[in-house]
Amino acid sequence: MSVTNIFLISGCATQQVSYQNDVVPIFEYSCIECHTSPDGIGYKATGLEMDSYQSLMQGTVYGPVVVAGDSRRSILNMLVEGRAGKPQRMPHNEDEVLSSAQIETLRNWVNQGAYDN
Repeated sequence: MSVTNIFLISGCATQQVSYQNDVVPIFEYSCIECHTSPDGIGYKATGLEMDSYQSLMQGTVYGPVVVAGDSRRSILNMLVEGRAGKPQRMPHNEDEVLSSAQIETLRNWVNQGAYDN
């Protein structure tokens, strides 16, 4: 593994997260059903479409959901981690809550710059 594939975050070595290989599968399994235009419930409520990098980065009618480099301020991370409260936690179906590994993948991707890689 080359040095370019490792990022140092909070003193820990973390492998670079790939949007296509690591993030998209999470979205496909847990998010896209509701966040696809024109009929997805989440799309209708917020305007957030998650079927492409470009649409994700456009955010919602309320503003961006990803703050590249800062998962603490990213709405995406707040919602999947449950930091916004139980009613806002994503996904809403408690049987489909993301695993800690999936949440960590999204957190690392955002902290590494939320690249379309």
